[in-house]
Amino acid sequence: MLGSRLEDLYQSRISAGDLRPDPAQTEALGLLEKLAAALDGYRPPGGRSLLANFLRETPRPLRGLYIYGDVGRGKSMLMDMFFDAANVEHKRRVHFHQFMLEVQARLFRLQASPDEAEGVLPRLARELAKEAWLLCFDEFHVGNIADAMILGRLFSGLFDNGVVVVATSNWPPDELYKNGLQRDRFLPFIDLIKQNMDVFRLAGAVDHRHEQMRATPSYFTPLGEETTKKLRNIFYRLAHGAPVRSMQLPVQGRAVEVPQAARDVAFFTFEELCSKPLAAADYIAIAECFSTLCLDGVPKLSPERRNEIVRLSLLIDTLYEAKVKLFVAAEAPPEQLCTTGELAFDFQRTASRLVEMQSEEYRRKPHLG
Repeated sequence: MLGSRLEDLYQSRISAGDLRPDPAQTEALGLLEKLAAALDGYRPPGGRSLLANFLRETPRPLRGLYIYGDVGRGKSMLMDMFFDAANVEHKRRVHFHQFMLEVQARLFRLQASPDEAEGVLPRLARELAKEAWLLCFDEFHVGNIADAMILGRLFSGLFDNGVVVVATSNWPPDELYKNGLQRDRFLPFIDLIKQNMDVFRLAGAVDHRHEQMRATPSYFTPLGEETTKKLRNIFYRLAHGAPVRSMQLPVQGRAVEVPQAARDVAFFTFEELCSKPLAAADYIAIAECFSTLCLDGVPKLSPERRNEIVRLSLLIDTLYEAKVKLFVAAEAPPEQLCTTGELAFDFQRTASRLVEMQSEEYRRKPHLG
């Protein structure tokens, strides 16, 4: 039975010392168990035979689940367990920001089609529904008007096509896009969530992620195999066993390569982020998609590496503003990374931020992606 599989997995991780018993997590797990059981062998109405649709063999609609709570309460970990256990032929787990980047890119292509005779959002919703009958979104958050204005019509189409949605968020539905431009046009989407998803607050008292990070150094020097190994171990530990994969983030009609990602954690080298011609929009997309970033191989920067100095400063500023947790392997301490040349004075601000990002106060701040 799927429910017992979830409970057994949770208990096994407690026995192994990977988790501590948490009543709030146990309550959320019970809701996920029920949904997993209801989804066993699920097919949306459009994916079943005409006879099955006529006989209404599967109750419709299946309500999804919206889990919200403070950072570090285990929302993503529980959803990962649920996603692995869900017996659904077509399912997808994706960071919500990445999903919306893809949606914007696909809308652009559909709108560019000269023979498009109907609204593009209903068509896109049908396409997405064919690709995944279960959509699991991590870090559900609405931060810009472009996304806010399309979500209602898009998700209405997804729900109408039988897609079941499970989402985690740091915010309750009523606080999504709070104080955003033209928020009155966004409010019907909040009602749509409540109509199609059960809402659960994961009110655990312990910030498990912070407890895990608190005893972990975040800046390693000098460079070398041992330093890289330490950084990779942190990456794997924060991924909580999720598979490591490469991915692409669509940005303004192109794609930013993310060589290694797991859940909301990414691993980059300095060469991948600062030696390539990346711009502010690329760093913003990365900062919005990942709550934690591991950066390996930061060298001491001579004046001849002006472009890399500028990009590193821009990267750190972007991560800092989004409150991304940063783990770094570098050739020298922050204040010694750039000490000569015309940019050395300006780099002092970057060095100061690198130091601040190691503090417990900074690590406690929620990701703003």
